Amino acid sequence: MFKYHCLNPLSQTGLDHFNTNYQKTDDLKDADCILVRSAKMHDLTLDPKTVAVARAGAGVNNIPLEDYARQGVVVFNTPGANANGVKELVIAGMLLASRDIVGGVNWSKDNASDPDISKNMEKAKKQFKGTELAGKKLGVIGLGAIGQMVANAAVSLGMEVYGYDPYISVNAAWNLSRDIHHETNPARLYAEADFITVHIPLLDSTRGMIDRAAIESMKKGVILLNYSRDVIYDEAAVMDGIAAGKIRKYVTDFPNPLTAGKEGVIATPHLGASTEESEENCTVMAVKELMDYMENGNITHSVNYPDCTMGICSSDGRIALLHHNTKGVIAKYTSILGDAGLNITDMTNKGKGDFAYSLVDFDGELKAETVEALEGIDEIYKARVIK
Repeated sequence: MFKYHCLNPLSQTGLDHFNTNYQKTDDLKDADCILVRSAKMHDLTLDPKTVAVARAGAGVNNIPLEDYARQGVVVFNTPGANANGVKELVIAGMLLASRDIVGGVNWSKDNASDPDISKNMEKAKKQFKGTELAGKKLGVIGLGAIGQMVANAAVSLGMEVYGYDPYISVNAAWNLSRDIHHETNPARLYAEADFITVHIPLLDSTRGMIDRAAIESMKKGVILLNYSRDVIYDEAAVMDGIAAGKIRKYVTDFPNPLTAGKEGVIATPHLGASTEESEENCTVMAVKELMDYMENGNITHSVNYPDCTMGICSSDGRIALLHHNTKGVIAKYTSILGDAGLNITDMTNKGKGDFAYSLVDFDGELKAETVEALEGIDEIYKARVIK
């Protein structure tokens, strides 16, 4: 029996995908695995029995990835599960920015008591005149699960789409419309696009990527959309660009004191994945990732350990070894297993940066002292018996 703890309210429909071997616990210290959405985990102390954390969403800046990796805790996320919800909000953001829909809605509210509202609106509507999306150029930076869906939807709306992603996967490339212009340098995208939307993870290398120089190279009247993270944009430069008339609108899903309520800014309170469907999809994916890891030791969509899978174990036993990615470790643990009289029937080892993961299937009886010997290896963070 495994116990799981939820740090945030999650879709019950999604949680119902746990089988009868799993039980929910309200005590964090009692959890074998944890599910989380937005709760900050940097100050949390995990019990040694906790071996996995699943983020029901894509961003993981609320989780101390390296610290958990050194504790032998695998962190998962759910890329693509909320992609359609975010895509639809991006399209809505473009419409809100190009057509002054919010201004029109507010005018209707302010004039609701006017008996001649139907007549007066014909004069008032001139101040809310906007532009259409069809025929405009859209620049998409980042063509992952969300970016590719945004790009394809924009093509269907009659937009001319430019995509930039130096790390685009083969699957993402196959899913893109052939009408999308692939840019190898963002400079042309900045210069040509009427709209620019960013769909990249927050890393040290992407923090402040859309900086003052990039904004200065954009065409006058550009509309910027941010459904990734606020700090990917240099928002001080964005506000200066709005004041100077360079930027027509800044649409962001991450309001803060610098942008909230400001002229030229359309801000929503992190609504990208706030749909019933997205929340359910993210929870379902997180549950399936945790179950496969807890029951089989397989890793899919980890952000701090390499993906690694060997299916269901058909040998007498299986052990997972989470360790530092350095030479000589495999020789050390195979020697211990051999000295214990165990016959290795299958194994795999994958590395990702400073961390590596090994799955070993064996025939024979695995004793507690053998597990202790494995965890005694300096480079091994955790030895977890799967079967």
